[in-house]
Amino acid sequence: MPHGTLEVVLVSAKGLEDTDFLNNMDPYVLLTCRTQEQKSNVASGQGTTPEWNETFIFTVSEGTTELKAKIFDKDVGTEDDAVGEATIPLEPVFVEGSVPPTAYNVVKDEEYKGEIWIAVSFKPSENRNRGMDDESYGGWKNSEASY
Repeated sequence: MPHGTLEVVLVSAKGLEDTDFLNNMDPYVLLTCRTQEQKSNVASGQGTTPEWNETFIFTVSEGTTELKAKIFDKDVGTEDDAVGEATIPLEPVFVEGSVPPTAYNVVKDEEYKGEIWIAVSFKPSENRNRGMDDESYGGWKNSEASY
């Protein structure tokens, strides 16, 4: 199983369903990787074609298979509107090391609601032996055999 650091670049979205009837939408994205959540800046007034160009870092451990991107419209005085969500499979990035900006379908209630562009790269942990350096075993590498 991959262990390491996942770098997510939230690029943009297009063709989103407009949830604001009077004004342009103010979309933002909530990225979730297992139990870790990070929120993008609000793309104020950018409507159905927002651009973020923001980078997020997640720690990857056992059982991480996907990244969720949930898009919301920031509203003042009322609850933010859910625009839709996309699921980004992480297997390709674990195999290739990086995936260039790619369009993922945004879906709400099983209906297509636009697309979100995300780039992902993965850097494996340097140390794969459960957090213990070889040197932590009493310095056996540096000991001299003097019997």
